[in-house]
Order: sequence, then C-alpha cells, then structure tokens
Amino acid sequence: MTSTSGTGNLNWGCLQLVFLLLFSANAAFCATIVKYLPGFDGELPFTLETGYVTVGSSEMFYYFIESEGNPKEDPLLLWYSGGPGCSAFNGLIYEIGPLEFNISDYEGGLPSLSYYPYSWTKTASILFVDAPVGTGFSYATTEDGWAMSDTVTGEQVYEFLKNWFMDHPQYLKLQLFVGADSYSGISATLAVQHILDGNGYGQEPHLNLKGYILGCPRIDGQIQENSKIIFAHRMALISDELYKAAKNACDSDYYGVTSSDAACYEYLKLIKKCYKDINKNDILEPKCTYASPDPVQESARRSLRGSSVDLIMSPVRSSEKWCHNFNYSLSYVWANDESVQSALNVRRKTVRDWKRCNKSLDYDYDVTSVISYHRNFTTKGLQALVYNGDHDFTIPNVGTQQWIKELNLTIVNDWRPWLVDGQVAGYTIKYSENGYRLTYATVKGAGHSPQEYKRRECYDMFDRFIHYYPI
Repeated sequence: MTSTSGTGNLNWGCLQLVFLLLFSANAAFCATIVKYLPGFDGELPFTLETGYVTVGSSEMFYYFIESEGNPKEDPLLLWYSGGPGCSAFNGLIYEIGPLEFNISDYEGGLPSLSYYPYSWTKTASILFVDAPVGTGFSYATTEDGWAMSDTVTGEQVYEFLKNWFMDHPQYLKLQLFVGADSYSGISATLAVQHILDGNGYGQEPHLNLKGYILGCPRIDGQIQENSKIIFAHRMALISDELYKAAKNACDSDYYGVTSSDAACYEYLKLIKKCYKDINKNDILEPKCTYASPDPVQESARRSLRGSSVDLIMSPVRSSEKWCHNFNYSLSYVWANDESVQSALNVRRKTVRDWKRCNKSLDYDYDVTSVISYHRNFTTKGLQALVYNGDHDFTIPNVGTQQWIKELNLTIVNDWRPWLVDGQVAGYTIKYSENGYRLTYATVKGAGHSPQEYKRRECYDMFDRFIHYYPI
C-alpha cells in the first residue's frame, strides 16, 4: 500500500499521478493514510486510507478501512450506497463503519465523532466508494463524464475495483464480496456480472469474487411497486375491503397504472391517501415535515433518492419532535468543513457542495429488472446475503421474498428466527442450488436501510455470514 502517515500530505503515490497522467493512459492513483480526523479525539484506532482512482474521465473517491480483525485473511467487501447518488460516507458513518456522530450532545459547530465497536470492519476490510460519479467526492473531468446510468454505474464500479486492486495487489488473494443497498441493488448486480465476465475472459487482475451482499435492494421495479400494496395491507395501513377491491380491479398489478384504467386508478388513489403521511423508510417513525410542502405525491424513484436538506429538523433526539433526518444533517456540516476535506485529502474545488445524497445527478434509469442476472448467478457457486428491515415501506420485504422465489431455489434451512443475545433479531431462510447459496434475513423492527436502525444486530448477521456460520 502506498501511503504516508498524518493528514494533508500527499505521498509518493500521489506524486506519481503527474507522471501517470503524462505518460500513461492507465489509471492514476492518489492514496493517503489518515490518522487523525477533525471531531475525533486522538488517533484513529483503525487503518483508514482515502484516495482517488481514475476510471476513464471519472475520479472515484474512496475510503478504505482495513479489517480490525485479521486483515491478511479476512474478506474484503466493496460497499456503496443507494440513491442513486448517496455517498458511501452514509454507509461508513450511519450503517456499517467504525465511526458515528455524537448526536445527543450536539450543540452546533463541527460535529464530534466517536468510535463505534460493532463495525463490519471488525471482521472484514471494507472499500467504500462514492459511486456513481456525482456522488460524494467523486467527480468527472469532462462534461460528458457526468452522464450516468444503471448500466454505466455497473461498468464503472467494476473498472474501479480492477484499478484499485492494481495499486493494492496484496489484497487480491482475499475473498471479495460486492455489497450495496437500496437502489444500488440494480447496478451492484451488474457489477457482479462484469466481474464474472471479466474473470471468464481472463482479464487482469483476476478478482477473487466469492459473493455479494444486498441490503433492502431494488431488483425489479414491478415487483417492488406491487409489493407496497401487499405490505400496506399486511401492516394494517389499508382495510381488508379496500385491498380486496383494488386487487380485483387491478388484477393484482398496480405498476404503471394510469387514469385509463378507471376503477383500478381510483382505488389506488384511495390507498395512497391512507399512507401518504407515513414515513416510507420506517412506518413506525414520524414523517419529517418539509420546509416547502409539495402536495404532489412523490414518485417511487424519488422516494428512493430522498435527502434531508429540504427538511425541518429537530435539534435533539430526546425531543418529542425528533426526526430521523436530523442525524443526516450532521454529515453536511462535517463533510463540507475545510479542515475535514483537508484531512481526507479531498482535491480542492472539485466538489463545491458535498451532499449526503445528490438528487441532481445526470442519471438514466435504463434497467428495470436484474432478476435474470441473479438466475445466472445460481450457476456460479456464489454466496449471497440479502436482507430487509421488516418496517421498510420503500423496499418492502414481501417484494424481496417474491423475486427470490422466482429464482426457483431449493430451501435447505426453512424459515426460522435468528437471535442476538438470546433475543429474536429477525427471521431467516436459506436456499441452495448447484453450489450457489442464498441467505435471506429480515431485521426485526428495522427500516430502510436496516443497518441504520439495528446496527448491532446487522453486525452479528454480517459476521456470521462472511465467515460461513449459520445466521
């Protein structure tokens, strides 16, 4: 690994950037070991590397945290967040990384950070990448480079991985897992297929892919949207009578219904009135009030790309008016601070306004379903973990279970509870086919994404899966 100690100083790898740009068409790298971060008291108790990897006309920013367990043998997980457009920092700080904001004591200014003990980095090295371009600190060097899509993102993530491993060959022997959540379930699936294809074609470096991990993933648009009506009924958000009437009028298909389907359309309007004031990410939490309320119902994809910057947020968690999105607001303050960007070695003036979730991406949603890819994976001997929060209305668990059933896998361990500290943490079922293994788990009481709501439980789930123990 090419690195320096301290912060704010470019290492030899960064100096090589100039020569690589001048004399080579290959990827250029700029990486630095970060030992101190503003807001954190003392030296970081883990190894953090940040940097950029060049992919075509894109500069992909990443955070790499080496396993705090056995870094020479523990698996390596690539992780990026959903949206599209949500920074991997979201996963690092709120979901699976070893840091968290001190929310309860926040009184303004630069937020403070503390060490979080149940991080997935306890048992695996994690490569967090801001993907696609326009996300977090990743940026394009040409005007055309900003244009993204599901297809381009899948290719970009694969190229990023190959280029990163070229500069970090010591990690090539480790088992590799691709991980993503929410909308990135689409492009992460494509990235897995690119890895399989590249390995099959003999492309270098050969990536030691062992499987993938998808949290509350979007996989098929029609299944997901239809599952929302089923979920709303199961959770008593709509009545039996209304559900049955809509089911009959719509023939159980609620996806893309227009006013030309008069009866179905009217029943769906009534259904949406029943849940329009529900928090889609967690139906048990209060819905945050918009600073400028929009009476128009948000589209399904807009709900996947939701951000917190437009919201009125209560300043303390203990308040009766506390809103989950207040947690997110601290990331805007921290990541846009000049001292923070200097410590992370972010290139100046490349990203003028960091956003946790960038809703202004130039993005083409060109893939509606990736179920066929997952069918192909069942012939490749991969290990897969798919999980959902059971109170998530954005990607309902019933939809995830439906597309998994369409893979026609054999059940090897039927539906049962899984436990953490002797308590039911959720329910799980395991499938197998021709060496392929898929474990599906629900996370009890969790929303979207589950790691934000049940961080300890999700760590136990991941730790067991990644080391091949039953969940």
